[in-house]
Amino acid sequence: MRKILYGCALVGAAFLGAAITVAARPPVRIVVAAPAPHHVVAEHVRRAVAQRAHPHRHRAVAATQRRPAARLAVRRLPRPRATPSLYERTTAPTVLRRQGCRAGRARFSGIIVLDFGKLAYRRHTYGTIAFSGNFASNRSITWALKSYARGYFRCLPRWSKARISLARGTSNYRPSVPSVYRAGRLWAAETLTLARYLRRHRFDSHVRAAAADDVEPAWDRTFRRTHDFFRGFRSARTGYLLYNYGSLDGGAGGIWNVRQAYYVAGGMRYARAVPEIYNRAMARQWARLSRLGVRYYGKPVQFAGVMTQGARGCRCGLSPAQAHAALVRELSRHPRTRVRRLAAVTNIRSPD
Repeated sequence: MRKILYGCALVGAAFLGAAITVAARPPVRIVVAAPAPHHVVAEHVRRAVAQRAHPHRHRAVAATQRRPAARLAVRRLPRPRATPSLYERTTAPTVLRRQGCRAGRARFSGIIVLDFGKLAYRRHTYGTIAFSGNFASNRSITWALKSYARGYFRCLPRWSKARISLARGTSNYRPSVPSVYRAGRLWAAETLTLARYLRRHRFDSHVRAAAADDVEPAWDRTFRRTHDFFRGFRSARTGYLLYNYGSLDGGAGGIWNVRQAYYVAGGMRYARAVPEIYNRAMARQWARLSRLGVRYYGKPVQFAGVMTQGARGCRCGLSPAQAHAALVRELSRHPRTRVRRLAAVTNIRSPD
């Protein structure tokens, strides 16, 4: 009898344990997967065999398939809109205010150079000879720039985020001054005066002060006067940039050597290049200088943009879009000089 009762107890315990296990274990979901089509299986098998037989070829094909996406990403990067730079004939505040107002209404953003001509000296005063042939003192040039900045700021829509670097421009063409070094130092001091005016009137949220020099080797074959102007500008230590919007006239080694050409294109602490790119040969010359800068000085030319000279009814070389594309293309030939876009493009002409 005891054996029977003992057997029944064992059977009951087994059933109870099975019930607890079933209750505690999560339900099992059975999924029936349809077999892949025969052509899909065959394709996978073919790729696996090909990869094992030619692993290097497989990696090359995969890299090639990824390249178009990278090229498309570069193409989507827009080029900057060209700003209007001007060869100025006057320093009259009313005229410059109207010029600035037109630029503000158009919401131009980037570098704007107002070129007041070559350096000159009259009645113990430094200044320039404007494109009208009249003398313009440094002080009158600064007031003209203040008027341009005020016109730009007042006419710019309030919601606009546009911002310009307003550069007082001159050139290295036959300066008629007692000291080119002092002329450069005063040029920097007047740039600082403009910057303080912009801060005082809260125009600096949309207008920054800068300086500029149309540097061309053919105008100063010895390099001495150009070097003195840049040294004078640097000695003032204002911290504001001096844009070189000139040419290379045959390239580095043509008239100026590499050290001289590089100095005025970024070798000097405050110098930045906004080179004239009127044709593709000029783009090649500037790109080569940048590569030489990497080789001899460890860094490329510091390009802030490009300069063109288009005008109505004039075939004056490359358009702003073409000039930008030409320089970017030439710079891409070396990994240390490669850029995806330039920060600014400006087109210089005479006022309407």
